Amino acid sequence: MCAFVVVPRQPEGMEEFSVSITEAACLGASLALSGIFYYLHKKSRTTVKKLDNAPHFALDGKLKDLLKVTPGACLRYAVIEGTVKPVGEPLTSHFHKEIFGVLQKFILKEHRLVWSGLSRTWLDTERVLHERVNMVPFVLAGSDETTVKVVSPLYAAGNHTEITNEKFHQATFGFGELVGQYLSGEKPKGLLELEEMLKVGTTLTGVGEVILDTDGNLSLRPPSDGSQYFLSMADFETLRRENDNMAAWWKVLLVASALAGSAVLFWAGLRYYRHLKVRWEREKENREFVRRQNQDARLRSDGADEDGADDGSGNACVICLSRPRDCILLDCGHVCCCHACFRALHHRKCPICRQDIVRVLPFYQP
Repeated sequence: MCAFVVVPRQPEGMEEFSVSITEAACLGASLALSGIFYYLHKKSRTTVKKLDNAPHFALDGKLKDLLKVTPGACLRYAVIEGTVKPVGEPLTSHFHKEIFGVLQKFILKEHRLVWSGLSRTWLDTERVLHERVNMVPFVLAGSDETTVKVVSPLYAAGNHTEITNEKFHQATFGFGELVGQYLSGEKPKGLLELEEMLKVGTTLTGVGEVILDTDGNLSLRPPSDGSQYFLSMADFETLRRENDNMAAWWKVLLVASALAGSAVLFWAGLRYYRHLKVRWEREKENREFVRRQNQDARLRSDGADEDGADDGSGNACVICLSRPRDCILLDCGHVCCCHACFRALHHRKCPICRQDIVRVLPFYQP
């Protein structure tokens, strides 16, 4: 007799549903991204609301008079516009001697092509090799020569510098180096050299805390309440619209991330429902099998006990080799195992012909 070795599984009622690693990773990423996007959206909306409520002041002598009667001589969040003027000698561009400024940035970037096995293409990447910033004190001047000193401009958001020089140094390689680059999956393209400056005479929109110090000088500085500090070459309406658009983009990403997480939850819930449905069907099938088995036993006065061992080795279950064969597997019709071993099968396939088992019926052999 041919014996089949089958690894038993948990009984029908003991099967547990589990979330796959991919589902858990996707759900976790969705929750994390949703939290980040919500925070950024809320922060952007708060900034837009503060910009909407920020008062606009002309940079003239009336501003000083206003601050003298303001408690603490401070405007917590205000919008002013003025022309950039240096306090002392300005900075000179290293590449254009006719350009003067108050803030100068030198940036050296390395560009590389990196092979992506996922997209099967070369992707352009960059990294900053060197960055240096030079700055001199400067003020914003109004129409009547009233000035406000700009404090901590490097902490300000907004576009307030212009590119005054941009040069790309192409990398050159020999044949051996090119072969090595293709093997390693990285190809240096070259170095990008940038110079950015805040030029003298540029009109800036400043949004921040305006104070009048004890010497009677006006200063614009980052807000003490943590609100966003701005210095921008754009006018106020453009600055406000840019921040409003940014808040809208964060909202779109938040909704997309939340929908992705909902889709993962829906898929996991659907799998769980299918799991329960299969378990309910098998429990119903087992109850029907027991009912038919008991009915057949009552109809035959000489019936044998379901759990009793068969004296004839030819009627033994081909899986456990101890209990008698007591079920018919359909649609193939094989009578080869006991009902207990059928329930322990990992896959509902006939041990003899490997066909799918659609239904099982009790079988009695006197």
